[in-house]
Amino acid sequence: MKAANCDSTGSEWQHLSYIYKTMQKGTYSLEANILDPLNRQRGFGTIEVVEGKIHSITFTSPEKPNTPYILPGFIDAHIHIESSMLTPPAFARMAVQHGTVATVSDPHEIANVCGIEGVRYMVDLGRKSGFRFYFGAPSCVPATPFETAGGELTVADIHQLFEEKSTCYLSEMMNYPAVLAHDPLVMDKIQTAQKFNLPVDGHAPGLHGADAKRYASAGITTDHECTTLSEATDKINAGMHIIIREGSAAKNYDALHTLIESHPDRVMFCSDDKHPDDLLKGHINLLVLRSLGHRYDLMDVLRIACVHPVLHYKLNCGLLQKGDPADMIMVEDLKSFNVLSTWIKGQQVFKDGKVSLPLVDIPIINRFSIPPIQLNELQLNLTTGEANIIHAINGEIVTKALTAQMTAGSFEGDTDRDILKIVVVNRYTKTKPAIALIHGFGLKRGAMASSVAHDSHNIVAVGTKDQDLLDCINLIIEKQGGVSAVSSADQHILPLPIGGLMSPEDGMQVGKAYEQIDQFVKQGLGSTLSAPFMTLSFMALLVIPSLKISDLGLFDGNAFEFIPLQP
Repeated sequence: MKAANCDSTGSEWQHLSYIYKTMQKGTYSLEANILDPLNRQRGFGTIEVVEGKIHSITFTSPEKPNTPYILPGFIDAHIHIESSMLTPPAFARMAVQHGTVATVSDPHEIANVCGIEGVRYMVDLGRKSGFRFYFGAPSCVPATPFETAGGELTVADIHQLFEEKSTCYLSEMMNYPAVLAHDPLVMDKIQTAQKFNLPVDGHAPGLHGADAKRYASAGITTDHECTTLSEATDKINAGMHIIIREGSAAKNYDALHTLIESHPDRVMFCSDDKHPDDLLKGHINLLVLRSLGHRYDLMDVLRIACVHPVLHYKLNCGLLQKGDPADMIMVEDLKSFNVLSTWIKGQQVFKDGKVSLPLVDIPIINRFSIPPIQLNELQLNLTTGEANIIHAINGEIVTKALTAQMTAGSFEGDTDRDILKIVVVNRYTKTKPAIALIHGFGLKRGAMASSVAHDSHNIVAVGTKDQDLLDCINLIIEKQGGVSAVSSADQHILPLPIGGLMSPEDGMQVGKAYEQIDQFVKQGLGSTLSAPFMTLSFMALLVIPSLKISDLGLFDGNAFEFIPLQP
């Protein structure tokens, strides 16, 4: 069967029980079952597309069995593209295969490395990709004054990004203590977004009750950090929308999915941070399937996955309405939601397993300014007594604070108690590494390291032996970014030369390479975490409680201050 071409003339073909007709250049029609979640309509009919826009939708009968469904494309309501380790064009080529047509993307990872030029880099590649990327202006670069970043975004920079119309919202306001304190600089950023009539994203883990109301009253409209139903309900009552997150490390769907039934109009879906191996398996389509498995109303689920982000962020993205851009997908049925085709702006960008988005030249930008470190820089001498220890939690980006009794002397690792050394190396300026202790990684041998270390993206490493830590860290310095894992002479690295965050390679290639190094850490080194590299990347994220580490030392995220390793 010959594939249909939207620019051909006079062709007609049938696949399963839907009919695709091209009548003249730039015009085609589709006959299939139609799902219109905006108006809660469903049935069999015809969609006519002219010059990339929906010219007409005609329902002609009830749904027909054994016939595919056309519906609006899925939208990820909050994601950092950089966390996929892919450039925007490579991410797009993966996402359309799962029916995603747009993302609400916060580029603060690359902004923390390269400043405003990093944001412009992502926007430029996004525009060339053929996909609908909607980028925000990062609100917290650097995230805190308690770490060293490579870039900074000022109020003037944010104003400039809004004026350029390169960004369409203020990205997650992570510095929630400053919001509650009405810090002038933070309030200036929020008011700049309000001046342009743009929404402001939130980020306030654990905020409840009166504090949640005070946070929302500053103009914060969303939150994707809820881990409990009570926290989410408090924020909804404060006027916020809850974005249910299911990423590679932080997985909150199980805790929050009943909101789909209790507050269907206040919910969206997101992945936040999704590693490339997980993107091989699926995207927002997986949350749709899980939600339907819980027997939630189909139209409620589709409004959450397709409609609410468009309305909330005022996206120029089609919702299967007359006059809309033809941003839509075709799924085989309502049980598997197997994506057969994806259209963006009327162009069929995915069909029968083949992606037809443009290939884009990828320039390299980065900021890596240190030589290899030396073994003696990793030495840690302890005294007899208690030590403060970070407790990493599987499936969460929050941590707990533990204490354990330690013995005087030089410490490398205690695999019996799963107390290991964690190191953060400033990659922008040559300084002494910060060293602390961590529990929860379960490594029995070797070490792992990453230059993806939210939010400043210094090098973070965990290991059982100093030599393995050294080799891991220096591999990343040599490649100017990446994720690495070492055990004796067995060395693995996935280079990430773009900002130390992304690979210029194809998503399938990066996904498979990441899968291999991830399996080595689990099977070869013994990690018990489901996503060890993703978890590692959040151990330096100071704005998420409770105990973290930056290049400047061990940090108490509740008190928002540094604490000693040993009191």
